[in-house]
Amino acid sequence: MAAHPDPLDGYWRLPTADVEARLSATADGLTSADAARRLATYGANSLDAKRKETPLRVFLRQFESPIVLILIFATLMSALLGDWIDALIIALIVVGSALLSFVQEYNAGNATARLLQQVQLTASVVRDGTAQALPTPQIVPGDVVLLSAGSLIPADALVIEAKDLFVNQAVLTGETFPVEKMPAVVAADGLAERTNTVFMGTSVSSGSGRALVVHTGKATAFGQIASRLELRPPQTEFERGIRRLGYLLTEVMFVLVIVIFALNVLYNKPVLDSLLFSVALAVGLTPQLLPAIININLSKGAQRMAAEGVIVRRLNAIENFGSMDVLCTDKTGTLTLGVVQLDAANGIDGQPSDDVLRAAYLNAHLQTGLANPLDAAILAAGKVDVSNVHKHDEIPYDFVRKRLSVIVEDGGQWLMLSKGALESVLAACSQVTGASGIVPLDNAQLSAIRERFAGWSAQGFRVLGVARKPVEPQTTAFNRGDEHDMIFLGFLLFFDPPKPDVVETIRALADLGVSLKIITGDNRLVAQHAAETIGLPLEGVLTGDDMRTMRDEALWHAAPRTTLFAEVDPNQKERIILALQKTGCVVGYMGDGVNDAPALHAADVGISVDSAVDVAREAADFVLLEHSLAVLKQGILEGRRTFANTLKYVFMATSANFGNMFSVAGASLFLPFLPLLPKQILLLNFLTDLPELTIARDNVDDMLIRTPRRWNIAFIRRFMLTFGTLSSVFDYLTFGALLLLLSADADLFRTGWFIESIVSAVLVVFALRTRLPFTRSRPGRVLMVASAVVALIAVLLPYTPLAPVLGFQALDWQYLLAMLIIALLYFAAAEGVKRWFYRHLAAGS
Repeated sequence: MAAHPDPLDGYWRLPTADVEARLSATADGLTSADAARRLATYGANSLDAKRKETPLRVFLRQFESPIVLILIFATLMSALLGDWIDALIIALIVVGSALLSFVQEYNAGNATARLLQQVQLTASVVRDGTAQALPTPQIVPGDVVLLSAGSLIPADALVIEAKDLFVNQAVLTGETFPVEKMPAVVAADGLAERTNTVFMGTSVSSGSGRALVVHTGKATAFGQIASRLELRPPQTEFERGIRRLGYLLTEVMFVLVIVIFALNVLYNKPVLDSLLFSVALAVGLTPQLLPAIININLSKGAQRMAAEGVIVRRLNAIENFGSMDVLCTDKTGTLTLGVVQLDAANGIDGQPSDDVLRAAYLNAHLQTGLANPLDAAILAAGKVDVSNVHKHDEIPYDFVRKRLSVIVEDGGQWLMLSKGALESVLAACSQVTGASGIVPLDNAQLSAIRERFAGWSAQGFRVLGVARKPVEPQTTAFNRGDEHDMIFLGFLLFFDPPKPDVVETIRALADLGVSLKIITGDNRLVAQHAAETIGLPLEGVLTGDDMRTMRDEALWHAAPRTTLFAEVDPNQKERIILALQKTGCVVGYMGDGVNDAPALHAADVGISVDSAVDVAREAADFVLLEHSLAVLKQGILEGRRTFANTLKYVFMATSANFGNMFSVAGASLFLPFLPLLPKQILLLNFLTDLPELTIARDNVDDMLIRTPRRWNIAFIRRFMLTFGTLSSVFDYLTFGALLLLLSADADLFRTGWFIESIVSAVLVVFALRTRLPFTRSRPGRVLMVASAVVALIAVLLPYTPLAPVLGFQALDWQYLLAMLIIALLYFAAAEGVKRWFYRHLAAGS
């Protein structure tokens, strides 16, 4: 049967009324009830429309591991063969582990979701006849969205109203300049040619408008491209490390399990017991709670960072935050107060000029691009009568021309008024107004203008140029090609003082191993003055013009040695970030404007602020609730604490599990009985994991947050082999004591080794959690309490009614004393080996 054609196919070729009819919508928007029905029909407006995370789904996810599934299968087989008591015990331990992991993971997920709600993206939508700010996933076909400068367009939509609406759609079409959008019927089908359509993922550069949503989510042009390419966010270094660790443990586990199973069967031990023992061994070797503990640590870290004013949008980026060693930022609002003041509006003679101020005021008052502090400063400097001024058109700002023009009718005369970067304005001028009237802009005039510019810039003023020219009335739109033969009027001088605490903050970042680099569109002299004022050491300065003549390889060499990048455009910002990454730096970028989005995407750590435009917040990994480097410093510290606590679990789990399971496997070959029953292995694994679930609340030594740290799989392998081997040595010492000195039978052997394993594992946590001697590093109170409780449970368990069911036997005092002595010796040995290890084997960690 042939598929029914999409009634909205080619909607850009249809009149607006036809599209409204096919969508059963109007220009006045939808009602809430209608929108709810459509949301149920079309689904969430998201490229990765995630199902709601229900408690049941999170709980079932705890059983996804193939190892756990094999264990459950083997347990069922044991029950079917009549050994239902052991099967029930193993099942209870497995379910208990899953419940423990579930509670922690579900609570962590809820806490993270609550934090993300603080910075979720919204769109202005007409619902029930009024404009409302709604989360973008709730937008449906038929909605009417209101667009303004800085808006991230939430869906594919047909423009039904526009006022100087220019959209940056380079993400889809690669176009350098913003494209003007307006209501029309367009016959062409290419994305770049659809001037009556706005697309999901693009952003408004200037102007305003209304658009009727036609497609949402994966039905959008952006969604279809993403689906074809199966786009995934790039893995962080931490995620890659976890994956490599998983491969390492899986290889060791499978080799060990297969060999042990085969040898036990070869030695005529029961097949089912051997299978259960081997699979339980695999569970014991695997750091089963690693995913849950990583999520818990990252979530707790995100909550602590939120308390410091940093909202985490992507949890896995926390590790990159902690390992960041280069921070790139603009100076405005970060290093300076961001309260820009218009200090003067001067003519070319350097004296105040009302003509310059009026032209600048009209340009700032009538432009519809992004609100910016320079325009706000002009408007605050004094009121200008605009009652007889009528705006006809606008040529919006872009980062290539670096100027903005408005076309006005002032007192019956049509004028083009331009302001922007001085050299960009001068490039459009052929004349200049002075004391003797309008004269050609010759080399002498240019030299005088540039000399004044250099003088003011060296004093820290940001200087813009202002120009105008009479134009003939026309019904067609003005464009960049009309910006020529203008008359240069004069200068605008702005000043933005540095923040009072910025010098101290920069010093604190340097102490943390984070070097600061300024990337700004300001001219070199102003930026250099600002850097010198705040005491930032200037090791090198590069301008946008310098970079245009440099090959990538040359920039890779120069970027790490450069502190200040001035007069750069958005693409050059991204190029700087990529060059720094090529040299091995972990790069953070802090920005809040449309022009910062490419660099935020490219950076290892994208940082924005809650007042940033949508497109910048969407590109960021972290959102600051205050535009301050001091807040950022606290975020870095919390990121490093989170990373350090995550690695503690990795170190302890891999070394302890590897050592214990290697010992169990070896003992099973020379003992006439299994050294531990499968249910005892699982119980041991369960109890030793309990204290480590509290690791997220553990204290972190200052030495671990003083400098950036990165994932090092080779270091973890050395750690696992060193301390795993040490653990095995004391395990075999325990075997000798139990068999040779105390003549233990099977039940006494298992009980004694079970107690020793748990007590030693609990004790050694306090040695391995720090690089310092344990007496100089205070552990978290929750970790100490949890460890003490687990050790007490292990010692008392053989004396409870559960002992026969679990296969334990009450021990005489000499057994307990021997196990305690061995555990204390193991702790002392771990302290000694730790000092040797960090002195000789910890290079690069």
